[in-house]
Amino acid sequence: MPRHPRTIEPDKPERSAYFVTYLPIFLDYLQVEKGLAKNSLASYAIDLRHFGHYLNDAGLEIDRVERVNIVKYFQALRGAGISARSVARALAAIRGLFRFLVAERHLKADPTENIENPKLWSTLPKSLQPSEVEALLAAPDRSTADGLRDAAMLELLYATGLRVSELIKVRMDELVMDAGFLRTMGKGSKERIVPFGDTARDAIVAYIERGRPDHDKYAETHLFLSRRGRPMTRQAFWMKITRYAREAGIKAHISPHVLRHSFATHLLENGADLRSVQMMLGHADISTTQIYTHVSRARLQKLYESFHPRA
Repeated sequence: MPRHPRTIEPDKPERSAYFVTYLPIFLDYLQVEKGLAKNSLASYAIDLRHFGHYLNDAGLEIDRVERVNIVKYFQALRGAGISARSVARALAAIRGLFRFLVAERHLKADPTENIENPKLWSTLPKSLQPSEVEALLAAPDRSTADGLRDAAMLELLYATGLRVSELIKVRMDELVMDAGFLRTMGKGSKERIVPFGDTARDAIVAYIERGRPDHDKYAETHLFLSRRGRPMTRQAFWMKITRYAREAGIKAHISPHVLRHSFATHLLENGADLRSVQMMLGHADISTTQIYTHVSRARLQKLYESFHPRA
Protein backbone atom coordinates (compact mmCIF):
# COMPACT_ATOMS: atom_id res chain seq x y z
CA MET A 1 0.00 0.00 0.00
CA PRO A 2 1.56 3.36 -0.99
CA ARG A 3 2.46 5.61 1.92
CA HIS A 4 1.26 9.17 2.11
CA PRO A 5 3.85 11.40 0.39
CA ARG A 6 4.63 13.15 3.67
CA THR A 7 5.63 9.89 5.35
CA ILE A 8 8.47 8.81 3.02
CA GLU A 9 11.57 7.88 4.99
CA PRO A 10 14.49 10.17 4.02
CA ASP A 11 17.00 7.30 4.34
CA LYS A 12 15.14 4.96 1.96
CA PRO A 13 17.65 3.63 -0.64
CA GLU A 14 17.36 5.60 -3.88
CA ARG A 15 19.86 3.94 -6.20
CA SER A 16 17.72 3.16 -9.26
CA ALA A 17 18.05 5.02 -12.55
CA TYR A 18 14.83 6.82 -11.68
CA PHE A 19 16.40 8.49 -8.65
CA VAL A 20 19.97 8.77 -9.92
CA THR A 21 19.29 10.07 -13.43
CA TYR A 22 15.72 10.88 -14.42
CA LEU A 23 14.30 12.59 -11.35
CA PRO A 24 17.27 15.00 -10.92
CA ILE A 25 17.22 16.19 -14.54
CA PHE A 26 13.47 16.76 -14.40
CA LEU A 27 13.68 18.73 -11.16
CA ASP A 28 16.52 20.79 -12.64
CA TYR A 29 14.35 21.48 -15.67
CA LEU A 30 11.49 22.63 -13.44
CA GLN A 31 13.75 24.90 -11.44
CA VAL A 32 15.95 26.37 -14.15
CA GLU A 33 13.81 26.42 -17.30
CA LYS A 34 10.30 26.55 -15.88
CA GLY A 35 11.19 28.75 -12.93
CA LEU A 36 8.98 26.78 -10.56
CA ALA A 37 8.57 28.33 -7.12
CA LYS A 38 10.50 26.77 -4.25
CA ASN A 39 7.41 25.38 -2.49
CA SER A 40 5.97 23.98 -5.71
CA LEU A 41 9.29 22.37 -6.56
CA ALA A 42 9.41 20.75 -3.11
CA SER A 43 5.88 19.37 -3.60
CA TYR A 44 6.83 17.92 -6.98
CA ALA A 45 9.91 16.32 -5.46
CA ILE A 46 7.91 14.70 -2.64
CA ASP A 47 5.27 13.28 -5.00
CA LEU A 48 7.85 12.01 -7.47
CA ARG A 49 10.04 10.43 -4.79
CA HIS A 50 6.96 8.67 -3.44
CA PHE A 51 6.20 7.34 -6.92
CA GLY A 52 9.82 6.26 -7.28
CA HIS A 53 9.60 4.19 -4.11
CA TYR A 54 6.45 2.57 -5.49
CA LEU A 55 8.37 1.59 -8.63
CA ASN A 56 11.20 0.19 -6.51
CA ASP A 57 8.78 -1.85 -4.39
CA ALA A 58 7.17 -3.20 -7.57
CA GLY A 59 10.55 -4.01 -9.15
CA LEU A 60 9.87 -1.68 -12.08
CA GLU A 61 12.36 0.40 -14.03
CA ILE A 62 10.90 3.61 -15.41
CA ASP A 63 11.18 2.47 -19.03
CA ARG A 64 9.00 -0.55 -18.18
CA VAL A 65 6.14 1.40 -16.64
CA GLU A 66 2.79 0.88 -18.38
CA ARG A 67 -0.59 2.54 -18.03
CA VAL A 68 -1.86 -0.27 -15.80
CA ASN A 69 0.94 0.41 -13.30
CA ILE A 70 0.01 4.10 -13.15
CA VAL A 71 -3.67 3.30 -12.61
CA LYS A 72 -2.88 0.76 -9.89
CA TYR A 73 -0.75 3.33 -8.12
CA PHE A 74 -3.46 5.97 -8.01
CA GLN A 75 -6.16 3.46 -7.10
CA ALA A 76 -4.00 2.39 -4.17
CA LEU A 77 -3.54 6.00 -3.09
CA ARG A 78 -7.29 6.57 -3.12
CA GLY A 79 -7.82 3.28 -1.32
CA ALA A 80 -5.41 4.45 1.37
CA GLY A 81 -7.64 7.45 2.02
CA ILE A 82 -5.48 10.09 0.35
CA SER A 83 -7.61 12.99 -0.84
CA ALA A 84 -8.58 13.40 -4.48
CA ARG A 85 -6.83 16.79 -4.47
CA SER A 86 -3.52 15.26 -3.32
CA VAL A 87 -3.85 12.45 -5.85
CA ALA A 88 -4.57 14.94 -8.64
CA ARG A 89 -1.46 16.90 -7.65
CA ALA A 90 0.61 13.72 -7.76
CA LEU A 91 -0.74 12.86 -11.21
CA ALA A 92 0.22 16.32 -12.47
CA ALA A 93 3.78 15.75 -11.25
CA ILE A 94 4.08 12.24 -12.69
CA ARG A 95 2.48 13.25 -15.98
CA GLY A 96 4.90 16.17 -16.25
CA LEU A 97 7.84 13.85 -15.63
CA PHE A 98 6.87 11.37 -18.34
CA ARG A 99 6.06 14.08 -20.88
CA PHE A 100 9.47 15.64 -20.25
CA LEU A 101 11.31 12.33 -20.58
CA VAL A 102 9.50 11.51 -23.85
CA ALA A 103 10.16 15.00 -25.24
CA GLU A 104 13.86 14.65 -24.34
CA ARG A 105 13.91 11.18 -25.92
CA HIS A 106 14.82 9.37 -22.73
CA LEU A 107 11.63 7.32 -23.10
CA LYS A 108 9.66 6.21 -26.15
CA ALA A 109 6.12 6.29 -24.70
CA ASP A 110 4.16 8.19 -22.06
CA PRO A 111 2.12 5.75 -19.90
CA THR A 112 0.12 8.62 -18.36
CA GLU A 113 -1.41 9.53 -21.71
CA ASN A 114 -5.23 9.43 -21.63
CA ILE A 115 -5.41 8.83 -17.87
CA GLU A 116 -8.33 10.77 -16.41
CA ASN A 117 -8.05 13.19 -13.53
CA PRO A 118 -8.22 11.19 -10.28
CA LYS A 119 -10.88 13.57 -8.95
CA LEU A 120 -13.31 11.67 -11.13
CA TRP A 121 -12.31 8.34 -9.64
CA SER A 122 -13.75 9.22 -6.22
CA THR A 123 -17.16 9.99 -7.70
CA LEU A 124 -17.69 6.98 -9.92
CA PRO A 125 -21.29 5.80 -9.62
CA LYS A 126 -21.84 2.38 -8.09
CA SER A 127 -23.34 -0.28 -10.32
CA LEU A 128 -24.32 -3.89 -9.81
CA GLN A 129 -23.01 -6.97 -11.54
CA PRO A 130 -25.58 -8.52 -13.94
CA SER A 131 -25.96 -11.49 -11.58
CA GLU A 132 -26.77 -9.11 -8.71
CA VAL A 133 -29.36 -7.35 -10.85
CA GLU A 134 -30.99 -10.70 -11.66
CA ALA A 135 -31.12 -11.60 -7.96
CA LEU A 136 -32.61 -8.22 -7.07
CA LEU A 137 -35.29 -8.42 -9.78
CA ALA A 138 -36.25 -11.92 -8.63
CA ALA A 139 -36.68 -10.87 -4.97
CA PRO A 140 -40.31 -9.55 -4.95
CA ASP A 141 -43.07 -12.09 -4.29
CA ARG A 142 -45.09 -11.89 -7.50
CA SER A 143 -48.01 -13.78 -6.00
CA THR A 144 -49.06 -10.62 -4.14
CA ALA A 145 -50.28 -7.22 -5.36
CA ASP A 146 -47.39 -5.45 -3.62
CA GLY A 147 -44.89 -7.90 -5.09
CA LEU A 148 -46.25 -7.45 -8.60
CA ARG A 149 -45.98 -3.68 -8.24
CA ASP A 150 -42.46 -3.81 -6.81
CA ALA A 151 -41.31 -6.25 -9.50
CA ALA A 152 -42.72 -3.98 -12.22
CA MET A 153 -40.99 -0.95 -10.69
CA LEU A 154 -37.63 -2.70 -10.47
CA GLU A 155 -37.90 -4.16 -13.97
CA LEU A 156 -38.87 -0.80 -15.46
CA LEU A 157 -36.14 1.04 -13.56
CA TYR A 158 -33.44 -1.29 -14.85
CA ALA A 159 -34.95 -1.46 -18.36
CA THR A 160 -35.07 2.30 -18.83
CA GLY A 161 -32.53 3.94 -16.52
CA LEU A 162 -35.21 6.35 -15.29
CA ARG A 163 -34.49 8.54 -12.32
CA VAL A 164 -36.53 7.45 -9.31
CA SER A 165 -38.35 10.80 -9.39
CA GLU A 166 -39.34 10.01 -12.98
CA LEU A 167 -40.34 6.42 -12.20
CA ILE A 168 -42.84 7.30 -9.48
CA LYS A 169 -44.43 9.94 -11.74
CA VAL A 170 -45.10 7.61 -14.69
CA ARG A 171 -48.76 7.82 -15.66
CA MET A 172 -50.86 5.20 -17.33
CA ASP A 173 -51.32 7.27 -20.49
CA GLU A 174 -47.55 7.72 -20.88
CA LEU A 175 -47.05 4.02 -21.59
CA VAL A 176 -47.16 2.74 -25.17
CA MET A 177 -47.21 -0.96 -24.43
CA ASP A 178 -47.44 -2.30 -27.99
CA ALA A 179 -44.38 -0.36 -29.12
CA GLY A 180 -42.51 -0.82 -25.84
CA PHE A 181 -41.72 2.76 -24.82
CA LEU A 182 -42.86 5.46 -22.45
CA ARG A 183 -42.79 9.24 -22.34
CA THR A 184 -41.27 10.93 -19.33
CA MET A 185 -40.62 14.48 -18.24
CA GLY A 186 -37.04 14.84 -17.01
CA LYS A 187 -34.94 17.65 -15.61
CA GLY A 188 -35.59 21.05 -17.09
CA SER A 189 -39.12 19.94 -18.07
CA LYS A 190 -37.72 18.15 -21.10
CA GLU A 191 -39.79 15.28 -22.43
CA ARG A 192 -38.01 12.22 -23.76
CA ILE A 193 -39.00 8.84 -25.16
CA VAL A 194 -37.48 5.82 -23.42
CA PRO A 195 -37.77 2.25 -24.76
CA PHE A 196 -38.19 -0.85 -22.59
CA GLY A 197 -38.02 -4.54 -23.39
CA ASP A 198 -40.38 -7.49 -23.21
CA THR A 199 -39.38 -8.50 -19.69
CA ALA A 200 -40.31 -5.12 -18.27
CA ARG A 201 -43.45 -5.06 -20.40
CA ASP A 202 -44.59 -8.44 -19.06
CA ALA A 203 -44.00 -7.30 -15.48
CA ILE A 204 -46.00 -4.11 -16.05
CA VAL A 205 -48.87 -6.01 -17.69
CA ALA A 206 -48.99 -8.51 -14.80
CA TYR A 207 -49.10 -5.63 -12.31
CA ILE A 208 -51.79 -3.71 -14.19
CA GLU A 209 -53.98 -6.79 -14.59
CA ARG A 210 -53.49 -8.53 -11.23
CA GLY A 211 -51.91 -6.10 -8.79
CA ARG A 212 -52.92 -2.52 -9.46
CA PRO A 213 -56.70 -3.06 -9.12
CA ASP A 214 -56.17 -3.89 -5.42
CA HIS A 215 -54.49 -0.51 -4.92
CA ASP A 216 -56.55 1.72 -7.21
CA LYS A 217 -59.05 3.28 -4.80
CA TYR A 218 -59.29 6.79 -6.22
CA ALA A 219 -59.06 6.33 -10.00
CA GLU A 220 -55.44 7.50 -9.91
CA THR A 221 -53.66 8.21 -13.18
CA HIS A 222 -50.22 7.32 -11.81
CA LEU A 223 -49.02 3.82 -12.67
CA PHE A 224 -47.47 2.80 -9.36
CA LEU A 225 -49.71 3.08 -6.30
CA SER A 226 -49.32 2.38 -2.60
CA ARG A 227 -51.72 0.21 -0.62
CA ARG A 228 -53.59 3.40 0.27
CA GLY A 229 -54.19 4.12 -3.38
CA ARG A 230 -51.82 7.05 -3.59
CA PRO A 231 -48.78 7.41 -5.87
CA MET A 232 -45.70 5.61 -4.57
CA THR A 233 -43.18 7.92 -2.89
CA ARG A 234 -39.42 7.96 -3.31
CA GLN A 235 -38.87 7.21 0.37
CA ALA A 236 -41.17 4.17 0.34
CA PHE A 237 -39.53 2.75 -2.76
CA TRP A 238 -36.05 3.33 -1.33
CA MET A 239 -37.00 1.29 1.74
CA LYS A 240 -38.32 -1.50 -0.47
CA ILE A 241 -35.26 -1.71 -2.70
CA THR A 242 -33.02 -1.81 0.37
CA ARG A 243 -35.02 -4.74 1.76
CA TYR A 244 -35.00 -6.60 -1.56
CA ALA A 245 -31.25 -6.11 -1.89
CA ARG A 246 -30.76 -7.63 1.55
CA GLU A 247 -33.00 -10.58 0.63
CA ALA A 248 -31.07 -11.04 -2.62
CA GLY A 249 -27.81 -11.32 -0.69
CA ILE A 250 -26.35 -8.07 -2.04
CA LYS A 251 -23.93 -6.85 0.59
CA ALA A 252 -23.13 -3.46 -0.87
CA HIS A 253 -25.28 -0.53 0.16
CA ILE A 254 -27.56 0.33 -2.74
CA SER A 255 -30.22 2.86 -3.58
CA PRO A 256 -32.75 3.11 -6.41
CA HIS A 257 -30.22 5.20 -8.33
CA VAL A 258 -27.87 2.20 -8.49
CA LEU A 259 -30.17 0.54 -11.02
CA ARG A 260 -29.94 3.65 -13.21
CA HIS A 261 -26.17 3.44 -13.01
CA SER A 262 -26.28 -0.30 -13.76
CA PHE A 263 -28.52 0.32 -16.77
CA ALA A 264 -26.01 2.75 -18.29
CA THR A 265 -22.92 0.73 -17.41
CA HIS A 266 -24.30 -2.54 -18.79
CA LEU A 267 -25.43 -0.89 -22.03
CA LEU A 268 -21.97 0.54 -22.66
CA GLU A 269 -20.24 -2.71 -21.70
CA ASN A 270 -22.34 -4.51 -24.29
CA GLY A 271 -21.55 -2.11 -27.12
CA ALA A 272 -24.15 0.67 -26.95
CA ASP A 273 -22.93 4.02 -28.26
CA LEU A 274 -22.52 6.89 -25.85
CA ARG A 275 -24.93 9.24 -27.63
CA SER A 276 -27.81 6.75 -27.44
CA VAL A 277 -27.22 6.18 -23.73
CA GLN A 278 -27.13 9.95 -23.23
CA MET A 279 -30.55 10.29 -24.85
CA MET A 280 -32.07 7.47 -22.80
CA LEU A 281 -30.71 8.87 -19.54
CA GLY A 282 -31.86 12.38 -20.38
CA HIS A 283 -28.46 14.00 -19.89
CA ALA A 284 -28.25 17.48 -21.38
CA ASP A 285 -24.45 17.23 -21.71
CA ILE A 286 -22.69 14.13 -22.99
CA SER A 287 -19.83 14.74 -20.55
CA THR A 288 -22.22 13.65 -17.79
CA THR A 289 -22.76 10.34 -19.58
CA GLN A 290 -19.04 9.85 -20.16
CA ILE A 291 -18.47 9.02 -16.49
CA TYR A 292 -19.99 5.61 -17.22
CA THR A 293 -17.17 4.89 -19.64
CA HIS A 294 -14.81 5.26 -16.67
CA VAL A 295 -16.88 2.67 -14.78
CA SER A 296 -16.68 0.28 -17.73
CA ARG A 297 -12.92 0.72 -18.03
CA ALA A 298 -12.49 0.24 -14.29
CA ARG A 299 -14.48 -3.00 -14.43
CA LEU A 300 -12.53 -4.24 -17.44
CA GLN A 301 -9.31 -3.44 -15.62
CA LYS A 302 -10.48 -5.44 -12.61
CA LEU A 303 -11.43 -8.39 -14.80
CA TYR A 304 -8.06 -8.27 -16.53
CA GLU A 305 -6.20 -8.24 -13.23
CA SER A 306 -8.28 -11.13 -11.91
CA PHE A 307 -8.05 -13.49 -14.86
CA HIS A 308 -5.06 -12.66 -17.07
CA PRO A 309 -2.08 -14.85 -16.16
CA ARG A 310 0.39 -11.99 -16.60
CA ALA A 311 -1.64 -9.21 -15.01
